[in-house]
Amino acid sequence: MQYFEYGEAEVNYLKNKDKRLAEAIDRIGLVKREVISDLFTALINSIVAQQISMKAVETIWQRMLVRFGDITPQTIGSVSAEELQSVGITMRKAIYIKNIADAVLDGSFAMDDLQHLSDEEVAKRLSALKGVGVWTAEMLLIFSLQRKNILSWDDLAIRRGIMMLYNHRKLDKTQFEKYRRRYSPYGTVASLYLWEISLGK
Repeated sequence: MQYFEYGEAEVNYLKNKDKRLAEAIDRIGLVKREVISDLFTALINSIVAQQISMKAVETIWQRMLVRFGDITPQTIGSVSAEELQSVGITMRKAIYIKNIADAVLDGSFAMDDLQHLSDEEVAKRLSALKGVGVWTAEMLLIFSLQRKNILSWDDLAIRRGIMMLYNHRKLDKTQFEKYRRRYSPYGTVASLYLWEISLGK
């Protein structure tokens, strides 16, 4: 099992930038979040995770692994949308997943190219795929490419974590951007802690 890699340099930078976040980091300690190094597998995992709970994601993902084995373009390409739906995802997600597998198999989407692109370019390329929005692209940037500076406005738990940490009753985009600038260039590491805070830790 592989986890998102970060260490003292990132933690110390954030602690020096923000006293409240520093207290939370000291309280929570090292956050271990699993990453999926294979880009295709990670993308399919992110689509499965759209708008459902972490618990539901784990259940469905385990069913997929048992039913289909390794989640590759070849294994997904060889099953029907109905078979995909049978593990507990919507037909819409099943079709998105099938279409992405087909695009990788026929060469119209080059997954490996993403490794060498900027965060913005990765998000742009992925968002061109049907069923992949900015949030899904940002989760891939974090949990597969391990990019260090992702703070997702579209992630409700991150916004909740900020509101809880700083006692905001509401949070607008302007305030959010202030925190994004403060945490940069280690927005992802801040995100790991904000997710924990949103769970009441």
